[in-house]
Amino acid sequence: MATSKEVKKVTTHTLQNMKTSGEKISMITAYDYSFAKVFDSAGIDVILVGDSASNVMAGHETTLPITLDQMIYHAQSVIRGINRCLVVVDLPFGSYQSNSDIALASAIRIMKETGCHAIKLEGGEEVVDSVKKIVSAGIPVMGHLGLTPQSIYKFGTYTVRAKDETEANKLRIDAKFLEMAGCFAVVLEKIPASLAKDVTGELKIPSIGIGAGGDCDGQVLVMHDMLGINTEFKPRFLRQYLNLNEQITGAVQQYIRDVKSKDFPNKNEQY
Repeated sequence: MATSKEVKKVTTHTLQNMKTSGEKISMITAYDYSFAKVFDSAGIDVILVGDSASNVMAGHETTLPITLDQMIYHAQSVIRGINRCLVVVDLPFGSYQSNSDIALASAIRIMKETGCHAIKLEGGEEVVDSVKKIVSAGIPVMGHLGLTPQSIYKFGTYTVRAKDETEANKLRIDAKFLEMAGCFAVVLEKIPASLAKDVTGELKIPSIGIGAGGDCDGQVLVMHDMLGINTEFKPRFLRQYLNLNEQITGAVQQYIRDVKSKDFPNKNEQY
């Protein structure tokens, strides 16, 4: 009699063990059921339901417009598609910055209404109270330092962060603050590789890099970028594994030709 293979769930504890053993953590964004199912079946460790949905799913210029309700919708869709990987959901802009009580309420809504496994928020020392309050409620928190897209209007640019000594030192301090506040991991985005290496070595918790070099404990990419669906965004740190824009365009154009020429459907494709 055939028995179903037990699915080993990836947890925050798993990620900690991976850092300890030196195994790199793979992380990718997803926003719907179908892609989440593919990524999970492929063996991805972590899916991030990113507020990048504001850009790649809704067409906004920044991550700021996406709402908590919209993030919950995307996370609900992703959760239905996974069996094994850890699912982390971004707290969107405006859902946690004002005070720690609002941050906790937002995190609880996401956990209760989606069934996800953790939340992620941007910032360092200024969000420590929120991190502590959320963690104390039993909700795992992933931090995010370096280029924090929700603060883009403060930065005024998407350029590399923490290149000068003052900002680099603040990032080091912020990383330790997040660790002490109870974060289980931290994303380091678009910072010098040497700084990311130092921070990764100083932290007991895993670091996940995006544009932060190869010495982080893991890497994350936006699915639309690495699959070549989005063709406008081509930073140095992006490795494009497919050109789906070109392939999908070709497939649709062939479909159009087949319909126009009456080749589709043929006799074998009808009832």
